[in-house]
Amino acid sequence: MASINTALCSFGMSGLVFHAPFIEEHPDFNLYGVLERSKNLAEETYPGIKTFRTLEELLADEKVDLVVVNTPNITHFEFTKKAILAGKHVVVEKPFTVTSKEAEVLMALAKEHQVLLSVFHNRRWDSDFLTVKKVLEQEVLGDIVEAEFHYDRFEPALSYKVHKETPTEGVGSLYDLGSHIIDQAIQLFGMPKSVFATLDGFREHSKVVDYFDVKLYYPHHYVTLKSSYFVREPLPAYSVHGTKGSFLKSKADIQEAALQKGVKPNTEYWGVEPEKEQGWLHYMKNGQSIKTHQATEIGNYMAYYDQISKAIKNQENLPVTAEEASLVIKIIEAALRSHQEKRIIDL
Repeated sequence: MASINTALCSFGMSGLVFHAPFIEEHPDFNLYGVLERSKNLAEETYPGIKTFRTLEELLADEKVDLVVVNTPNITHFEFTKKAILAGKHVVVEKPFTVTSKEAEVLMALAKEHQVLLSVFHNRRWDSDFLTVKKVLEQEVLGDIVEAEFHYDRFEPALSYKVHKETPTEGVGSLYDLGSHIIDQAIQLFGMPKSVFATLDGFREHSKVVDYFDVKLYYPHHYVTLKSSYFVREPLPAYSVHGTKGSFLKSKADIQEAALQKGVKPNTEYWGVEPEKEQGWLHYMKNGQSIKTHQATEIGNYMAYYDQISKAIKNQENLPVTAEEASLVIKIIEAALRSHQEKRIIDL
């Protein structure tokens, strides 16, 4: 196969910031087309790109190999299903789907039609998360007792994107932000045995969830996942405590900020955090207390598309499987049910 002709299903922030720059920069991909119903924004940034006015027109183009479904959450199932039925490989923005039943349908269809289906959980390649992962792999903290992950902001105002503030299925911070740290928790600790959640909305006139506190119960430890839009002074994004010590790390990955400024991936110092953001590692070794900064790993979202290319061209493993992403949706469903019923939900 020559270059992988790739088409985006929208060109908002997701397309402009998180997908197009990597597809354009990667030697194995060709940023072939984009779905824009009335505007031509992609053409202004990428002259020569093909603009489609309907999804049907995009899917009918035989030159399209890979479709990126980066549309509002509620449309993920419909768009992905149509792309699979058209014989296209698909990358779906997180969250994968609104329900786990939808996820199961898409996984079965992808298998039936022999196309690849992956979900863009890019935060697995954040510098801060990669550092937490490395510390846990070193096993210096002993047996883990508890961990707490935060994805906080200070944004009292409602979003200008109407679909993000309209109370429909798949809307709210549990889906938009929670899916990131739920996926990270699963990557580090596996699936929990049960879930308890508190959900709320604190912004003035908010009609959707903008605060969550989700407790994941494991056989021998607990994980808390939290997000609020009213955190002016951030807490550590990652706190992990074990029988031999603790690790604290700020949320400091620079990739999103760099992309928003128009910096291209793979430039010098790409994904390198400021040294001042190094995490604190404090643990016991041979009866001695050791407190030191932990060198930060380098963030690299391009690794996702590197592996997508290898999966398409060489039948290697996907960077994120649909099965993995469906587990995130199962936890979200459990959290929604827990909040509604005010009880712990067993998985």
